[in-house]
Amino acid sequence: RWFRCICFFCFFFFFFKHQGCVLAQEVWAPVPGRTSYIAASYVKYLESAGARVVPVMINQTEEEYKTLFYAINGILYPGGGVSIISSGYERTAKIFYELAIEANVRGDYFPVWGTCLGLEELTFLTSGQWLMTSTNTDKLSLPLNFTKASRMFKDFPPDLMKDLASEPLTANIHNWSLTYNKNEALRKFYKVLSTNTDGRIEFVSTMEAYDYPFYATQWHPEKNAFEWKKPFVSHTASAVKSTFYMSEFFVSEARKNTHGFQSQEEENKALIYQYSPVYMGSAGSFEQIYFF
Repeated sequence: RWFRCICFFCFFFFFFKHQGCVLAQEVWAPVPGRTSYIAASYVKYLESAGARVVPVMINQTEEEYKTLFYAINGILYPGGGVSIISSGYERTAKIFYELAIEANVRGDYFPVWGTCLGLEELTFLTSGQWLMTSTNTDKLSLPLNFTKASRMFKDFPPDLMKDLASEPLTANIHNWSLTYNKNEALRKFYKVLSTNTDGRIEFVSTMEAYDYPFYATQWHPEKNAFEWKKPFVSHTASAVKSTFYMSEFFVSEARKNTHGFQSQEEENKALIYQYSPVYMGSAGSFEQIYFF
């Protein structure tokens, strides 16, 4: 019997059963028992579409990651503040990225999602270069300037697409952005679905791969429904609806994958249910965090 999951790599999600993975990343000031973390909003985001979450810990062996890869149904690289060039986050993201490329080439459908830092990480893994430009895009919400038809937005209701294009619904919390059509490797690999501007520089805000189920947003779809500390994050009906349509899309992609754990016992040990999120009160940027 096989069991399906979604993984979070302290910033990655995998879905099936559906279960997904979220990739973890290093904390700024580590203490015993708190050396890496996942914001709980990413977990809620995936769970809201019917996925179960497996945290992907940093600093494990490549063999351990490979075993986990064949037990999960997708992965999400979350936002954060670590290096996309040299960190535990980057090392783990690279391993799963390469496994996902190889799997999809073989016909083993495996989706990858990057949010904010996750988008930046995907650009580095695809191009092998640091391509980000400094932009004034920290702490603001923007409407999307849609550029092309896509798989990602294909089933969104017309009224929601209209609101996404005309209202400031997408939360941007980043200091670095990918400028439009800057790198040939990226142009061939990713289709730009939307752009935005900080008033001076146009940057890529949403993209998807042409030939792989790889997706990324520079903005944070999970925050509209689950994070309340930033006054610029929109919580209108359309903003919250966008959270759930985005999560439903990614989980629906993960449902196409047939990986699974080999036993119920293995699955139970991997799920994030064995950890308890910590309420942060007035501290930090998140309502709740899973620490590892």
